[in-house]
Amino acid sequence: MARLFILLLALMVPALSMAAERLLLPGKDVLSNAIKSAQAGDVLRLSKGTYFGPVIIDKPLTLIGQNATVDGRNVGSTITVAVPDVVIENLTVIGSGSGGEGLDAGITLTKKATRAVVRNNRVLGNLVGIDVHGAKEALVIGNYVEGRRDHRMNDRGNNIYVWNARKARIVNNDLRYGRDGVFVNTSKQNEFRGNRMRDLRFAIHFMYANKAVVAENISLGNHLGYAVMFSDNTKIIDNLSRGDRDHGIMMNYTNKSTVTGNLIENVRDKCVFIYNAHKNTFRGNSFSGCNIGIHFTAGSEQNDVVGNSFIGNRTQVKYVGTRWVEWSRDGRGNFWSDHPGFDLDGNGIADSAYRPNDQMDHVLWSQPAAKALLGSPAVQLIRWSQAAFPALLPGGVIDRAPLMKPVTPQTPIWKGTQ
Repeated sequence: MARLFILLLALMVPALSMAAERLLLPGKDVLSNAIKSAQAGDVLRLSKGTYFGPVIIDKPLTLIGQNATVDGRNVGSTITVAVPDVVIENLTVIGSGSGGEGLDAGITLTKKATRAVVRNNRVLGNLVGIDVHGAKEALVIGNYVEGRRDHRMNDRGNNIYVWNARKARIVNNDLRYGRDGVFVNTSKQNEFRGNRMRDLRFAIHFMYANKAVVAENISLGNHLGYAVMFSDNTKIIDNLSRGDRDHGIMMNYTNKSTVTGNLIENVRDKCVFIYNAHKNTFRGNSFSGCNIGIHFTAGSEQNDVVGNSFIGNRTQVKYVGTRWVEWSRDGRGNFWSDHPGFDLDGNGIADSAYRPNDQMDHVLWSQPAAKALLGSPAVQLIRWSQAAFPALLPGGVIDRAPLMKPVTPQTPIWKGTQ
């Protein structure tokens, strides 16, 4: 056995010693020829200038740019990785095609590209920015990805697309002008942390992506912040949604997930929209300045909503139901900016319960034309009667232990360089 080990080691040493670092000068076929002649483990340094693709990396190589651009000349994906352990770093990648069933990308990581690293690149004006297409344990970190601005938003590709890729990590990327900043489909155990997303349809969009972590991300001025659909056991932690149009967080057919420490503010429509989502936990979030704080419907049940702040929303909660849903636990509820409660014993809990909706709210939601009667004495009498005699209320959300002080999550800090 010892002789066999020595023989194998002797065979490996020459192969390892052949790995080299090469400096490339720009030219038409320089990059593709360098990849063909390279040995496994080589480092290809691309000096300043433009290199032309498309290219396929079929050996475990490292590509490092020094003010270098790789241009795909509008054909397919500019760089395709088809082997494990490839590193692509500090390049500008442009010029993907506009077809490939909508998957032409600046950088494509195929299912064979296990442990690929895509770091500190500028991926500009491609149909899809970075496509993690089945590559397990990929790391996409510190990239600036900007989509095609000559297309309507829904006709653009996604800045980063993750498909059937287990344990991918998408970290500290700056994403702009795509369709979705990150679109995830049929993937498990992924991590999306510290990304900044602007001028998009959805910042992060999940479909069938269980056991994911979405943490410390920043969504600014998108149509929707964080859309989690048909995905269970997701952790949505310490994110920011500011100035998004429709929803800060949307949960559709999402169960057993945790939403904690998020700051959702100044969303034009709903801070949170919950549709047919069950057994989720909302703790330590702040929902402020939205048209609706939380809207939950379609039989969403057994959601634990405790220790959050609802501040200055035009409607704090929208829920149409005939039974009471308790939003406090163990003597602790949520903070409501419009609750005129007192705390005579000084324990930090208001002495009266908070009920965000009354019978007139239900009428107005189901019959919008009734808004014309809002100022009438009859409506005011109904609301006064329900406030004076809570037994008249129709059911809905009740918080029997409202907090006297708001919860204030920390705002995520952008750690990128752009």
